[in-house]
Amino acid sequence: MLGPPGAGKGTQAHLISEALQYPHISTGDMLREALKKGTELGGKARAYMEAGALVPDNLVDAMVRDRVSREDCKEGLILDGYPRTISQAETIQAIFDGDGTRILTIGVEVEEQILIERLASRWTCPKCGKMYNAKLDPAKVRGTCDACGAGLVQRRDDTKEVVAERLQVYYRATSPLIRYYRERGLYFGVDGNQPIVTICSAIMNRITESR
Repeated sequence: MLGPPGAGKGTQAHLISEALQYPHISTGDMLREALKKGTELGGKARAYMEAGALVPDNLVDAMVRDRVSREDCKEGLILDGYPRTISQAETIQAIFDGDGTRILTIGVEVEEQILIERLASRWTCPKCGKMYNAKLDPAKVRGTCDACGAGLVQRRDDTKEVVAERLQVYYRATSPLIRYYRERGLYFGVDGNQPIVTICSAIMNRITESR
């Protein structure tokens, strides 16, 4: 799954994961968990994440290599947030070449101003990870997670200033990756301004066609 911060690729990855019964592997979630637990990886990644910069390839590659080798990924998996660079794409291709896994890249495409508005209004549950948007998808009780009742927080990397930097990092580092996959006939772009169910339906149709 590709797409700039706030495009909704995480939401779509979760829906596709449920439909196909494939594990949803989010490198962002994995890194935030490492931060929370105070692991060695979390310590190394903290400064990059809080500045809105990409975590270096060697740290993320090692984490992904370990995760995709597990038993629950043998039938298939949904990668969310990885790869983000051509170097990472070459790494994951090398991993998959060994077992015959095929790659389909889904790009959720949304205009920049809409992304900034979405992310500046986003609130997250620190306990269960559920996300809300104050304008589009607010919690039933303001400031409280519908799922577990925990108080909602706004991530440091969701402030307008950091969002703007995150988008620039994305365009510089990840836009070439879209060209990389498009040139190989492995990229499918979908309009992320549509309703969630419409986007999901388009993605599922494309996955079915590619089998």
